[in-house]
Amino acid sequence: MLETERHEKILQLLKEKNTVKIQELVELTSSSESTIRRDLTVLEKKEYLKRVHGGASKLQGKLQEPTMNEKSSKNHQAKQKIAQFAVGLIEEGESIYLDAGSTIVEMIPFLPENIVVVTNGITHIPLLLEKNIKTYLIGGFVKPSTNAVVGRDAIASLEHYRFDKCFMGVNGIHPQYGYTTPDQEEAAVKQLAMSLSREAFILADDSKFSEVAFARIADIKTATIITNDLESDIKNQYAGKTDIKVVTA
Repeated sequence: MLETERHEKILQLLKEKNTVKIQELVELTSSSESTIRRDLTVLEKKEYLKRVHGGASKLQGKLQEPTMNEKSSKNHQAKQKIAQFAVGLIEEGESIYLDAGSTIVEMIPFLPENIVVVTNGITHIPLLLEKNIKTYLIGGFVKPSTNAVVGRDAIASLEHYRFDKCFMGVNGIHPQYGYTTPDQEEAAVKQLAMSLSREAFILADDSKFSEVAFARIADIKTATIITNDLESDIKNQYAGKTDIKVVTA
């Protein structure tokens, strides 16, 4: 089968299923696994799809944003592992910023008590209070879909603080376009929190890689990425650009 024919079949199957496994494509095209991997790499560079562990999936729309409930139910086990690893980076007595992301909320049950937390995540507050953690909620407009506090007042409120570490969620991670999210107001809050932190960490499962959303947050080099299993060729795209910590167990 010619390369163009394979590419057409791959993209057609993606339209039908959203996510495909390499083995499915091997059987569909009667090709070797190495050939399919090369095809996926070519199609990803052309921004027709994104590589994920063991296969490929469709790219999301630039403005597409799942609700907090939708995010929380997706890749839950991977998010828990990523969150637990992230908590291990926090030391007693530190001030930290917790973004309103669905992976970030998974950190809270494991947090040490002797810290100070600032957050824009409405969902986080009851969980932080249960842990007796000293907590500050920034002011501003509450975005209904993500339960995140955003806007001009959120920016003004956030500027009063400085952090040892911040832990952020994003919708897209790309070696060229950096960290992105669909909402420019939410992007502005994330960007400021990162700039006010001594260290910044992006918590994201492998589904966020190669995605590019509407609003830019920051360059790829500005934060350490904590994620789950990645294909080696995906990880290689970020070599020398940022530090990636892969949580495998």
